[in-house]
Amino acid sequence: MPLRPDEVEVFEHSRARLEAIAYRLLGSASDAEDAVQDTFLRWQSADREHVQTPQAWLTKVLTNVCLNQLTSARARRETYVGTWLPEPVLAGDRMLGPLDTAEQRESVSMAVLTLLERLSPNERAVYVLREAFGYAHGEIAQILGVTESNCQQTYRRAKQHVSAERARAEVDQAAARKIVAEFLTAANNGEIQRLVELLTDDATSTADGGGKIPARAAPIVGALAVAKFLRGLFRPADVKRDLVGGSPAVYVTTANGAPAVVVVIDDRVIGVMSMEVTPEGVAAIHNQVNPDKLVRATRQWSASEHEEPILRVW
Repeated sequence: MPLRPDEVEVFEHSRARLEAIAYRLLGSASDAEDAVQDTFLRWQSADREHVQTPQAWLTKVLTNVCLNQLTSARARRETYVGTWLPEPVLAGDRMLGPLDTAEQRESVSMAVLTLLERLSPNERAVYVLREAFGYAHGEIAQILGVTESNCQQTYRRAKQHVSAERARAEVDQAAARKIVAEFLTAANNGEIQRLVELLTDDATSTADGGGKIPARAAPIVGALAVAKFLRGLFRPADVKRDLVGGSPAVYVTTANGAPAVVVVIDDRVIGVMSMEVTPEGVAAIHNQVNPDKLVRATRQWSASEHEEPILRVW
């Protein structure tokens, strides 16, 4: 039966929330869009007259679609070329969902999205629905088809795992952006000692090129090693300009609720450097340069206004 206008409105009213849930569950904006579209098709073919609570029904269907995708995604990532990192989402994108609390901001950060890859699909679903969207354990249990007790145990395991890896305090966004700007200036000027001072001792840098753009397969660990890598990254070279098609403009902005560096050529995003800034310094850098994972960022960047670049490189 075709959807009535009010039934279309019910779905559209839920779309932003569904996208935000799917993105946190999958770590991929493009996969999240597919999951939401699949949910819409199921809503279209459902016996809607017997759906008492559409929002709960849609959340349950979406979550199960995502759980199926996670299972197949794990198999694909076993053959992924290099390091797999989540797809970055720039500030203002509704896929980020609510960012009012520290827990909500953390649940969509690059660091936590990467950590969530280590959880089982059910652990990830429970953690996301509880931590980011405040669902009660009873509601989550109904969505996943488990007991409330089982849901609580699953949440405790997931929370403990994430918390064990995330013992760092949050930094004020304005202060963090200032640190990132200073960090970029030091990298561009080749000031290795200053970079070391801005990094934590155990700082890491990871990159995802997806086999399409050169990127180190293994993480770089330690302040000095990361500083030397960044100096090399910012050092001018004709081969770099040839690879990306020009001299990039570098902007300081926000992605996934945290400070980020966006590298742009002719309104095309060619890289997003998400930075984890702590009171002790920059603890982690996640470099996304896989063009397949920058399509949405490019679309959003081209459609929005932004300040002048902080610098131009190469």
